[in-house]
Amino acid sequence: MKVIGLTGSIGMGKSVAANMLRRLGLPVFDSDRAVHDLLNPKGAVFETVALTFPESWDKKKLVIDRKKLGEIVFGNAENRQKLESILHPLVWFEQKKFLSAAQKSGAKWAVLDIPLLFETGSERKCDLVICVDAPFLIQRQRVLGRPNMTEEKFFNILEGQMPNLEKKRRADITIDTGLGCAHTFRQLKTLVGQLQKGTA
Repeated sequence: MKVIGLTGSIGMGKSVAANMLRRLGLPVFDSDRAVHDLLNPKGAVFETVALTFPESWDKKKLVIDRKKLGEIVFGNAENRQKLESILHPLVWFEQKKFLSAAQKSGAKWAVLDIPLLFETGSERKCDLVICVDAPFLIQRQRVLGRPNMTEEKFFNILEGQMPNLEKKRRADITIDTGLGCAHTFRQLKTLVGQLQKGTA
């Protein structure tokens, strides 16, 4: 079985592309979902994160306030590295379990949806890397349309990510998501067809 890495900066359409790859029959691991599960009250890192970043602990609801955690981490390299050192080993463990299950199911290709793929060196786990891309104005419009998002937070997030231009340069394939969902789906459908035939 071969592994596809799917990446792209915030607002570039990675989650949409991941869902389309699922529709096209490929198993997809959602790294963001894995992080979400790990931070849940019953998650493996819940207590560690709450103790490491006590400001993120909501004493009334007894949960980690992800919005507050984001504010603590984004724009602060030291805090971000602390959080990543807690999360990344366990996310990689979940990825390995997913890949093992995908292989046992007979899948020829499996997808790891990883926002910080190059930043974490995860491209080494992949046989092929796809980067999604869109013009900056579309990216900005998408991100600022999210709840509780501000211009300052958007640029702080971008500062913590490798520029998408560099991601495109390092990737094997770039998928343009700026022309709408139908155009994105056609590109991915063509690619999956080529992968299945062994011509990509």
